[in-house]
Amino acid sequence: MQFLHQAPIGLVQTEMGGDIRMINPMAITLLMPLAPGGNLLNMLDVLEPEAPGLRERAAADTLPGETVCEALRIVLDASPATAVRILGISLVKLDRETLMFTITDATFAEQQEQNRLDLRLRDIARTDALTAIPNRTVVQERIARAIEAGAQTGGGEEAALAVIFINSDRFNQFNVSLGHAVGDALLQRMAERLVRFAHAAPAVPAAHAGTAARAAELLVARLGGDEFAVLVEHCGSVDRISAIAQQLLDVLDAPYRMAGGPVHLSASLGIAFATPAGGDADSVLQDASIAMRFAKQAGGARFSVFEPAMKEKVARRSAIESDLRRALQENELFVVYQPIVRMDDGVCAGMEALVRWKHPVRGIVPPIEFIDIAEETGLIGALGSFVLRSACAQSVAWKRQLGARAPRHMSVNVSRVQLTDPALAAQVIEILSDTGIAAGDLQLEVTESFAAQDQEITQRLHELHALGIRLALDDFGTGYSSLACLHQLPVHVVKIDRSFVSQVDSSSHHRVLIEATILVARSLGMGTVAEGIETEEQASELARLQCDKGQGYLFARPMPAAQATEWLLARVQQADNHAEAITA
Repeated sequence: MQFLHQAPIGLVQTEMGGDIRMINPMAITLLMPLAPGGNLLNMLDVLEPEAPGLRERAAADTLPGETVCEALRIVLDASPATAVRILGISLVKLDRETLMFTITDATFAEQQEQNRLDLRLRDIARTDALTAIPNRTVVQERIARAIEAGAQTGGGEEAALAVIFINSDRFNQFNVSLGHAVGDALLQRMAERLVRFAHAAPAVPAAHAGTAARAAELLVARLGGDEFAVLVEHCGSVDRISAIAQQLLDVLDAPYRMAGGPVHLSASLGIAFATPAGGDADSVLQDASIAMRFAKQAGGARFSVFEPAMKEKVARRSAIESDLRRALQENELFVVYQPIVRMDDGVCAGMEALVRWKHPVRGIVPPIEFIDIAEETGLIGALGSFVLRSACAQSVAWKRQLGARAPRHMSVNVSRVQLTDPALAAQVIEILSDTGIAAGDLQLEVTESFAAQDQEITQRLHELHALGIRLALDDFGTGYSSLACLHQLPVHVVKIDRSFVSQVDSSSHHRVLIEATILVARSLGMGTVAEGIETEEQASELARLQCDKGQGYLFARPMPAAQATEWLLARVQQADNHAEAITA
């Protein structure tokens, strides 16, 4: 009997009709909220409002020792003085005349279960589903804590947290060419490498001379897509974090062994530091992302440390992008033309079309400031189409005006982004049809640095070549191709870069390179054009080397269409005067 009174659960023994024979103190305490006026004479009457039908179940023909109900859940409403409580009630038929009720306070157990569920959901919300590593939320929390801790302690080198923002250099290319399943596998492999690296806790150089190296504390997370972050604590100085960044580059640069063969996927890294003066977590992540993009623009497979000037440059690029979108709509862009002349007699054999932008506030914006932005933002398609259409129409106009003495070829630059567009050939066909220019009179110039890099680009070049369009390899000598593989490209003209031309009359080394280029091009049936000719000496030497054509400030600067027309008419008049003088 003493056990019944001290039991931590409620125990109630009743007759089959529910009249209570025995009830312990814990049961009285738990059941009182269900018994108005303290009436605890019949257990089934007490439970009837909360468990209708329980009386019928208890009276059913069940065997002695059989459970009538188990873990019946009753929620007791909260009052101003009490919190919500939950009772768990079980009923067993002891024999044909006796029922035994057990009553427990399930509030704490349910709260624990809810807490476990909440923690599980919280872990799911904080974990990247693909790689099973922490996600952006965790990164933001850790950065915020580091900033808060730095503010409370007054900052300091050791209190700073460094953020290394990681982005693969060519993931999108592999994701498209190999498929999303292989792309996901690559991201998982990247995550595994980063996690192994973090667990190794690499030792880094000490902050001060005479101080032992200290193991860095690293957290690896996936921010989304092919972007990862490594947070480094106890590694505040630039030199110390740079050591870890370089190790990360080496780790990620190793080939990934995939089913189709090894895949090389380098990465670009950006570094920023979380300090009280550096803004919130999002600002720190943005700074690291900006630094990463500078590393990517510098060629990739390297790291860059954030500097405030980077953000100013990004803001300027953002402003240029916005203005450029407006410029395309407001007709602020225009085309200028630079003559390409024959080196033997100075006759204008062609024109190169170059885009210019007259900003309403800033005046003329150099192409170097907006072409890359146009490529990054998807505006290059509209810009390139505008230049190509304008140039083709102008070429036809000159032929109508000057006849056989008009420039034969119109050269237009094509960007890498345009060459990755499967619809490029169809767009060119449409412009040829709309303007009436002959395919053979159009020459598209492709920068050497990417002409032989990509199979997709090579395919696009063959498509354009099949249309009868001439192709020129621009800036030759500065990119990845060489004289040995020049025959593999479907080009008609090789344009020798101005960096070689500028020294043709002063450097035997550059002179030999130019001569070799001319000889190889001629052996392949290709023409040659020297870019950036500025002096008579350069022109004379190039003519001696039998370069076919040239362009540069010596002959004429790029000119708007009206001025270029005047230049052409003047050249025609000079030729006529010269012919008359000979026949006189």
